[in-house]
Amino acid sequence: MSRIGKKPINIPGGVTVDVTDKGTVTVKGPKGTLVQDVNPDITVKVEDNEIVVTRPTDSKRHKSIHGLYRSLINNMVIGVSEGYKKDLELVGVGYKASNQGQILELNLGYSHNIFMLLPEEVAIKAETAKGKNPIITLESIDKELIGQVAAKIRSLRKVEPYKGKGVRFVGEQVRRKAGKTAAKK
Repeated sequence: MSRIGKKPINIPGGVTVDVTDKGTVTVKGPKGTLVQDVNPDITVKVEDNEIVVTRPTDSKRHKSIHGLYRSLINNMVIGVSEGYKKDLELVGVGYKASNQGQILELNLGYSHNIFMLLPEEVAIKAETAKGKNPIITLESIDKELIGQVAAKIRSLRKVEPYKGKGVRFVGEQVRRKAGKTAAKK
């Protein structure tokens, strides 16, 4: 049995879970509503304030999707009750970030500024404190969506290993390399 798949998901207070016959799971909570289609082979049941995900056989395909759907449903429950938050840090001289509504403006050392339109489901806040690196804060109830948006922002200027400049997650450790040494005479 999948160690992840067989664990039941506790439903916190204020969260309701509906499972339809067609295999659609709807999770409603104080922060919003999320919907996930589940493979017809996987069975999702709500019993005694817990969600149980089961599979019909031990075939390799069923094993692989068992833990997947359990994790997706668990992420939905956490998202509608607590939400997800990611912080990105811009490290580099002259790197700037600002936002107006859902438009994020980034100055990452290129010849032009980069403008990104973010989805409505993601709340964004860009702040710059004097003497510190600019920080972009992303908040959402959808873990997959916030991860995609953070990865896209990060890909605009990846962290380079020599000086450590680029867009990184707050607290991320960057493996640094030694540069060239001076030539011997």
